[in-house]
Amino acid sequence: MKYSRINVEIFAVIALAIILWMVWQLFRARKFNHFKGVINRELKPMVIAQIKDNMIEYRSDIFPNCAAHEQATIYYWCQYPSRILQAAIVWQLIDKDWLRKTGNIRNYQHLFFIEKDKLADIAKTKDLEEKKEQ
Repeated sequence: MKYSRINVEIFAVIALAIILWMVWQLFRARKFNHFKGVINRELKPMVIAQIKDNMIEYRSDIFPNCAAHEQATIYYWCQYPSRILQAAIVWQLIDKDWLRKTGNIRNYQHLFFIEKDKLADIAKTKDLEEKKEQ
């Protein structure tokens, strides 16, 4: 069966379009992985410092917050990039303007979507904080 020149050109255009789409997906994946690296490099130390400050501030007879409590809390909040980012946003270490400026709004949304089962239940945390204040 002979292929005409038009059929070969159509096939070549489709193949090129597929390759360009795959390159675009690779670029997006690399940008997302870079975003997760930024979370671990830049935000994680800020979250750990905030946890330590909070543990000292709320230390009492009811909440002794010894070293074991501190390590367990750090482990919980720093176990996944989504929790680190969630803590940084909730504790106002960063804001959504920072995400916009760095061009990571889409990456933030995607990270929260794919790790939604790993996000902390902030409502319970806020209830505890309100009880401490009373």
